[in-house]
Amino acid sequence: MSTATTPSDTAQLAGKVIVVSGGARGLGSAFAHRIVERGGKVVIGDILDDVGKQTAEDLGDAARYVRLDVTDPDQWSQAVAHAQAEFGSLTGIVNNAGISTGAFVEQDTLENFRQVLEINLVGVFNGIRAAIAPLRAGGGGSIVNISSAAGLTGLPLTSGYGASKWGVRGLTKLTAVELAADRIRVNSVHPGMTYTPMTSSIGIETGDGKYPNTPMGRVGLPDEIAGAVSFLLSDDAAYMTGAELAVDGGWTAGPTVAYAMGQ
Repeated sequence: MSTATTPSDTAQLAGKVIVVSGGARGLGSAFAHRIVERGGKVVIGDILDDVGKQTAEDLGDAARYVRLDVTDPDQWSQAVAHAQAEFGSLTGIVNNAGISTGAFVEQDTLENFRQVLEINLVGVFNGIRAAIAPLRAGGGGSIVNISSAAGLTGLPLTSGYGASKWGVRGLTKLTAVELAADRIRVNSVHPGMTYTPMTSSIGIETGDGKYPNTPMGRVGLPDEIAGAVSFLLSDDAAYMTGAELAVDGGWTAGPTVAYAMGQ
């Protein structure tokens, strides 16, 4: 599914310099592409070196790659410094890196639970902390945290994943309040089931009627999530902070009509 753009759309992120964690593939790659398409510069951070370098190369002079393990605060600091060195400033970050696991709480292991929290939640904490000083020095900016529909409602079989995404939602709101005076906006995006290399491997399909769990009857596409992210990174969202955007085909709004009517 493609989205048409107008000339003004293509300049939506002109002058913006963004670090995207987990930007090598999937949603992160879609975010990086959208940033460049809309006139911005992007630093892709990931641990998938070959894929990340190729993604940056495909995007041309407006993109760079840096190795980024989000659980390491020093690597986050280096990623931010790399953006400043290469492009002269930092205006925002997208905390996207994460892992997805599924298990009942009773069956999950403490080791696995901690690992998911470390990447999905502590990694976001590290990213926010690394971005505060340069964004403040630059007069403000935008932090976009990728949570999930699992951070808006209780979804069984998500255990550490669901807990981490609820944590991202809460961390977003409290940092939005703390940083608003510095003109640093912090918002969260909550994708529903989205077609990526990860979800396609478990049999998720695109197309109407292929995902009846949502009122829209289909899974999302990475470009559709990227639209929400680019909006929050842009000056179009200048009066938005502490907000949560559900991009989930209506999944968290309520059950499908057929389900509600017992069909």
